[in-house]
Amino acid sequence: MNWRHFIPFFDTTAMDWAATPRLLRWLTFVWLFVGLAVMYSASYAVGDAVGDGLYYFKRQLIAIALGMILFNVLIHTPLRYIQGISSFGFIGLLGGILLTTIIGREVNGGQRWFEAGPFLIQPSELIKPFLVLQSARIFGQWERLTWRVRLTWIALFCLLLVGILLQPNLSTTALCGMTLWLVALAAGLPYIYLGGTAAGGLILATLSISIREYQRRRVMSFLNPWSDPLQDGYQLIQSLLAIGSGGLTGVGFGLSQQKLFYLPIQYTDFIFAVFAEEFGLIGCTLFMVMLVAYATLALIVARQAKNAIHRLVAIGVMVIMVGQSLLNIGVATGALPTTGLPLPLFSYGGSSMLSSLVCAALLIRVARESSEASVMSIEQPKVISFAEARTRRMKPRPSR
Repeated sequence: MNWRHFIPFFDTTAMDWAATPRLLRWLTFVWLFVGLAVMYSASYAVGDAVGDGLYYFKRQLIAIALGMILFNVLIHTPLRYIQGISSFGFIGLLGGILLTTIIGREVNGGQRWFEAGPFLIQPSELIKPFLVLQSARIFGQWERLTWRVRLTWIALFCLLLVGILLQPNLSTTALCGMTLWLVALAAGLPYIYLGGTAAGGLILATLSISIREYQRRRVMSFLNPWSDPLQDGYQLIQSLLAIGSGGLTGVGFGLSQQKLFYLPIQYTDFIFAVFAEEFGLIGCTLFMVMLVAYATLALIVARQAKNAIHRLVAIGVMVIMVGQSLLNIGVATGALPTTGLPLPLFSYGGSSMLSSLVCAALLIRVARESSEASVMSIEQPKVISFAEARTRRMKPRPSR
């Protein structure tokens, strides 16, 4: 592998790619740069309060640097090699998720992280690309698998959802469940399986909300946040005030007022509210257009995929990147209950950034393998003149 493949933005081989993977690559870079700028603006005041306005920005740059190295390596690695290690990565991170419920660090009521020096590692974020790969691998060859293998992996997928739910993290559980369900739907699994799974997921979510009072309060505050404006409804009200303050064109980059300790966790789960306040309706519309373009390209890649597993990987990545973005926006705008779900390539967090860049790289890799055909060298016949051909025909053959 060329050393340039490890250096972000210096990969000259991209000029030889087909149009779809090149568009996806540049769209990912635009998404990343805009998100980094918004994260800088949203986090500066909080960082300045602890003595360094660039505190969160510099840590995010470290995550992006590591993520871009992985990004460049993956887009040059055949997908069959990546799939070969996906099961090990999935099982290892599943074990990490179960361990967080015992020895993980608790932040804002959720026990989802491991401490690694000054950094926090969140296995439930890192497992998302492995979930896409492994679900595509299992559901893509469902008919060829024995029931023993099927039930083993269904049990592991269920254990993943239960483990994330115990952290507790209802939003990530819902996202992972939706990803599994939609990948299975795209794979053509029988509707009776899909219907039973959907019913089971709904029962599990209802049970979680019923036994956890804070989740129940979040649902009630989402329906009417002004009924408790200083407690459960405070965060949503501040988010709506930020979005409404943006108007048509926004107040300008870096000039958000709600991020000045009015809007909680403004640089992670509610970063879209800061973006909407600073860039207004026009900026939000352009961002939604970008999401539509990304989803359209992902569907084109899925349609052009050479086999079922590659097609399902493209669909799974689209659900993780675009679906998670829409869920985050729905929470910030009050269309969905308040949950802790980051906005891909925007929100602060090393685990989320690494996971998002790996997912984007998988989609670009599928696009490359779907659009690049292996070209066989064919020797061109030698062109000879009419006189030379006539001479060859008239040349006497040697006697036997």
